[in-house]
Parts: sequence; C-alpha cells; structure tokens
Amino acid sequence: MTFIIKSYLRNRFFHTLFVFVFLMIHFVVSGQKQRPKNESWYDEKLLHFGFSVGFNTMDFNITPSQENMEIDSIYPEVSRLNPGINIQIVTDLRPGKYWDIRFLPGVSFGQRNVRYYKIDENKEATLFNEQQRLESSFLEFPLLLKYKGDRLNNVRPYLIGGLNFRYDLAAKKEFDPDKPVFIRLKRPDLYYETGAGLDFYLKFFKFSVELKMSNGIRNVLVDDAAAGHQEFNNAIEKIKSQIWVIAFHFE
Repeated sequence: MTFIIKSYLRNRFFHTLFVFVFLMIHFVVSGQKQRPKNESWYDEKLLHFGFSVGFNTMDFNITPSQENMEIDSIYPEVSRLNPGINIQIVTDLRPGKYWDIRFLPGVSFGQRNVRYYKIDENKEATLFNEQQRLESSFLEFPLLLKYKGDRLNNVRPYLIGGLNFRYDLAAKKEFDPDKPVFIRLKRPDLYYETGAGLDFYLKFFKFSVELKMSNGIRNVLVDDAAAGHQEFNNAIEKIKSQIWVIAFHFE
C-alpha cells in the first residue's frame, strides 16, 4: 500500500541520516591535525550556562486500528513533514572529565499533517480526507547525560541521551467546529532521546552542533471522537510522537 511504503521510506531516511551524521563526526575528528588549542575555562567549570536554538521536524508513529482492517476502511498517515523551531536555556553540570548532566528547559513549535486514505478491494489507496493540521507548542524539560570523547585541537565529539517531558499548550481541549480537525492529542508526554554532536572550542565560547532523535513513550490520542466524524478516531489504535532536532548550542 502506497501510504505504508511512504511511511517506511521516511523512517528509513531519518535513520540513515542519523548514521551518516554520526560517521561524519567520526571522520571530522579523526582527520584533524594538531593545532593550538583555544582555552576552555568555561568548559572546565563545575557548572556553566548557555542557550540553544534549533530546528525540528515533528512526526507521528501511527498504529492503525486492528478492528478496522476491512475493505473500504480508512487508514491514517502523516502526509508531509514541516520544519519547526526550538529555543532552550542550557544548564550544564560537569561531575567528571567525560560526563556532563544537562538540563535544557525551553519551548518548541511545530506541526503534523494527517491524511486518511481508503483502501479498495484491489488494495489501492485513494485519498479520503484532506489533511488535518495538528499544531504543537511544547514546554519541554529535557534531562540528558552527555558522554564526551577526547578533545582533538578545538573539536570534541559526544553522545547524548536521556528523558524529556513535554507539555503541549496547543493541544485542544475541545473540537473546533470551524476547523476540519477530527482527532485530538493529550497534552503531556514523556520522550526518550538519543543523539550525537560536535563541540567546537572557539576563542570566547563553545559552539556545538547536535542531531537528536526524540521518541514519545505514551499513546497521545484522546479517546473521544468528534461528533459525526467517529471514523477518524476509530481508524487509529494509538499515536506516538517522534521528533527530529538539529540544535546549535552556545555555551
């Protein structure tokens, strides 16, 4: 089915991109020649601060309802990925040479577009419903563990992972009759996050580039259906959120 293949290819693309960036980090660091190092007094402190800006792409992992696996049933899919923005404050605690504990409270904005397709007896997919735009405005509170490699000249690779609690201020309490959106999302969700990045030691501050994958743990679909449009909610068993972030830290 076309929409299932599209979803598979999209997930494969992002996983391939993640591996590619990780390998590029390895080659960039291993290819460095010895050069004078910039002082990093700010990085040697027990506690230091900074800020972060970044871009995200929000997605859903949608599980279709098993009770809806019939001819002429409808099936949901995220139709298009859109860029969003992240803004965070960096608080970094350094308990050891290679380890940092990082708390990055902030906000992020983005959206997901969900379309529904009808499958006929020939297993052909035809568009059933124009896209439903689900906007998100998150308050987020990530607590992450950062493992740093050895510094070579003014570059240092690292891995990062941890948990992120997000609260979606844009999630609707009620359906809006003026907007054709017939599913609702729960506001709180807990994510696990993994990623990798590079620290660049400049003269007066540290600049970092980080790619991170964030996967929601909870089913965020609200159970109640819009009056007269129950088929949209009934077609979904669960929805889990997935967010890809490229962030630029200044510390």
